Amino acid sequence: METGGFSFYTERDGKLAEAEQRKIEYLEARIDYTRPESILHVYDKTIQEQLFKTPIGLLYLKKLQDFLLKQPTIDPTRVKAIPLYETYTDPRSSSDVDKPIPKAVRKQEREKARFQISVALNILLALAICAMFVISFFSDHPNIYNYERALQDRYASWEQDLTARERAVRDKERELDIDGPESIQSK
Repeated sequence: METGGFSFYTERDGKLAEAEQRKIEYLEARIDYTRPESILHVYDKTIQEQLFKTPIGLLYLKKLQDFLLKQPTIDPTRVKAIPLYETYTDPRSSSDVDKPIPKAVRKQEREKARFQISVALNILLALAICAMFVISFFSDHPNIYNYERALQDRYASWEQDLTARERAVRDKERELDIDGPESIQSK
């Protein structure tokens, strides 16, 4: 498929180049070449978002880069280099230095990192649950572990309190020389 003077190997790449050509036309209709700072912003944003990957888009980025480098108001160190997302060496080369990391290896590394994070979070959650059980077991408030003991303690303290009050009432009755409720009814 041919687009923009380039013959692309696959139809998919040709369609990507056509889409980039439409993006370029859109940008060109809105760019104000009298404001180099705005062009620098557009240039940086397109590189950051990786909008252009085909030779058509890369040529447009090179045009913007050349324009920015010619501007006296723009510091050349602020103009980033254009990143290339392809390799241009023979893939059958025996050199391991130039070989990219296979996607499967990168995916395994990401999954390994996710697994490690998952294990760490599960351990933290298990520790939190154990801490909650320990706190509830040793708590003074009645719960599923100590409700029977708490109720027995409460009733025992009430019984002791009532016994002490009865003893105090009897002592007071003896002191006042009252025989109790029977003597009041007979009078």
